[in-house]
Amino acid sequence: MCRWAAYVGAPIFLEEIISRPGHSLIHQSHCATQCHSAINADGFGVAWYGDRPEPGLYRDVLPAWSDPNLKSLTAQVRSGLFMAHVRASTGTATSRNNCHPFTHGAWSFMHNGQIGGFDTFRRDAEMMIPEQLYSDRKGATDSEAIFLVAIGEGLDGDPRAALERASARFISLARAKGALPYLRMTAALSDGKRLYAVRYATDELAPSLYYRWSATRGGMAVVSEPLEDGEGGWNVIESSTFCTFDQDSVKVEPFLPCKLALAA
Repeated sequence: MCRWAAYVGAPIFLEEIISRPGHSLIHQSHCATQCHSAINADGFGVAWYGDRPEPGLYRDVLPAWSDPNLKSLTAQVRSGLFMAHVRASTGTATSRNNCHPFTHGAWSFMHNGQIGGFDTFRRDAEMMIPEQLYSDRKGATDSEAIFLVAIGEGLDGDPRAALERASARFISLARAKGALPYLRMTAALSDGKRLYAVRYATDELAPSLYYRWSATRGGMAVVSEPLEDGEGGWNVIESSTFCTFDQDSVKVEPFLPCKLALAA
């Protein structure tokens, strides 16, 4: 499974999350400890917010540890809201368009997990993307598809409810035409103002997710795995929850797309 990290708070250099810690995201790309695959070498990406509403975006197909441009970028760019992702493909090709994060307008989105049997109902999934958004479908991943469907479900107005409805539609498809597990996910998304994160699975194996407030940095890190071995203060995000991070505050709400799927 993929690994990712996100940050919101006082502006810091991206390297303070992505490359400098002992168990940084780049370290996790070749030595992950809380997922089935220790190696995440099918590309990487970074989205960050600055003075403009739309995020900057840098993605490539190289392993994160072997790209000197990534190291240089993270050492020079400072941001108060950013997200980064190292990819372990669940079947789609290793290409720049399939690397996370994905962006649309002010929104950025990244995902770790799987939708069971996605290849068997890919056409049905594509049909759920609103026509006016389909030109933004650049890759072939289930992650990008669920992001665009969530935008169509009203991400601007209510991120939790929109992603919940989109997830329910994919669960229904997986149940009808796909395979187990119907959905496993952790995801981060942002409109450039707040950071949102979700952890969910239709079985008992939701991917790991943590958050921690750092008084030294003045910000919140949300990560697949803690950034330092043995470091205290990390809080586990429970499964079936949606979190809104706004500076040092955390709002936790239930995330229950399976109920919507069953009611459909």
